[in-house]
Amino acid sequence: MTKLAQWLWALALLGSAWAALTLGALDLPPSCREVLWPLPAYVLVSAGCFALATVGYRVATFHDCEDAARELQSQIQEARADLSRRGMRF
Repeated sequence: MTKLAQWLWALALLGSAWAALTLGALDLPPSCREVLWPLPAYVLVSAGCFALATVGYRVATFHDCEDAARELQSQIQEARADLSRRGMRF
């Protein structure tokens, strides 16, 4: 099963549970129903905050690859020299 299928199954399961609870499959007190209605919005905002925090953490802990940077710079110099020999000016 792919990761997409797993997420879709989880979303369908949670969505059906939410719909069953809000549409009255169980007798819940009115205070619980008031909390259940905006629950999908809270979950969506929480998922967005988690995604933003994850991206921020990954950017903050990104490791520089100095060897790869030096190799890329040398390849750029080689390409410029080759293009200069062929008549291109920089």
